[in-house]
Amino acid sequence: MNHDVIKRVIFDQRRVIQRMRIVPRRYVLEPGANYIIVGMRRAGKSTLLYERARELVAQGAEWSQVVYVNFEDERLLGFTLADFDDVVQTAAELTDEEPYFFLDEVQNVVGWERFARRLADERRRVYVTGSNAEMLSSEMEQRLGGRYLVCELMPYCLDEYLTACGIDHGEEALLTADLVGRVQGATGDYLREGGLPESVGFLDRRSYAEGVYQKVLLGDIAARHAIRSVPTLRMLVKKVAETVTSEVTFAFLRKAVCANGASISVDSVIDYLSYAEDAYLLFRTRNFASRFSQREGTPRFYFCDNGVLGLFLVDKASSLLENAVALGLRRRFGDGVYYFKSARTGIDVDFYVPDASLAVQVSYTLDSGSEGREVASLVALARDGRLAPRRSVIVTYADDERTIEAGGGRVEVIPLWRFLLEG
Repeated sequence: MNHDVIKRVIFDQRRVIQRMRIVPRRYVLEPGANYIIVGMRRAGKSTLLYERARELVAQGAEWSQVVYVNFEDERLLGFTLADFDDVVQTAAELTDEEPYFFLDEVQNVVGWERFARRLADERRRVYVTGSNAEMLSSEMEQRLGGRYLVCELMPYCLDEYLTACGIDHGEEALLTADLVGRVQGATGDYLREGGLPESVGFLDRRSYAEGVYQKVLLGDIAARHAIRSVPTLRMLVKKVAETVTSEVTFAFLRKAVCANGASISVDSVIDYLSYAEDAYLLFRTRNFASRFSQREGTPRFYFCDNGVLGLFLVDKASSLLENAVALGLRRRFGDGVYYFKSARTGIDVDFYVPDASLAVQVSYTLDSGSEGREVASLVALARDGRLAPRRSVIVTYADDERTIEAGGGRVEVIPLWRFLLEG
């Protein structure tokens, strides 16, 4: 590959990085590690690389050390595995210092992971991202031989969303009535429309979310796994959306899909939902009250973006609220988020995070009936000496903020916007 062509690609990309308006993401990358950035389509993976490049320069690196190559650039059409050496040689022509390699949309080059492994073995600093189904899969960790850390990037959290919207939400702002009002209004938009970065400010954000969903469904799931009946897959995802807030069995989902005229086995339901999780369309929580061997049998599924979930719902604000809370907890605690439901004790808690000693109920509003029910399960869980959480919370959409003393303990009532801004 002509080195001058590679230089032009690098120089042009450098100008893009320098000019781009970047909303800081709440991700910390280890300074001495190599990374592969994975996550849902359009979650902002390339922009995170831009942010990292700027951080390196701010910390003392020269721009000449930033070797950022976007393999979707048409000037690199025909680039092959053998051409990667030209990238290394071009970097040596640009700087006498150690370069930082940013390989964006690298899935376009067959066999790229061999080059990525070699760079890591040579103690080079490398950041990799891509957007096809193969890059979204957990297989990447295996194919890169443990040489890279994985950063799972999600759409905007509320903090990032407010920053993107230009809404002040610092400590002083959150003590000011009119600014709190703006935060509350934006939280409502975030709840309904989701946090896909490029969609912020769009007039028709629903169409944007629909486009992303179709690419995930058709490309990252159906095409990659050779699913022959896409309508059946669509129906399954729709039925999962209708069960958000409830635990389900795979047999129940099969029955719900078949009731609409499709044909699918329980094994296929399990496989398809696993594919959807690999593509970062869905994630699940498991019942902490179940025996370990039974936890996979009755999961609760949530969507990785509220805007995508909203495509399937009509007037289901409570589902969107719980999904937003689930997203906030997953960002903070990863796979350590469970629900807790026990037929023996009658305890039913929406979210339980044992590592953080946290229990969370979600209720759109608290009236005399719902308050007693939500508090009762939290109090009952708090009385369990082994599992008792140090903190019990009820998250509401209403501007309801107070403390309930019950059963010798205390339960915090917190509005959604404040809860999401905690993490």
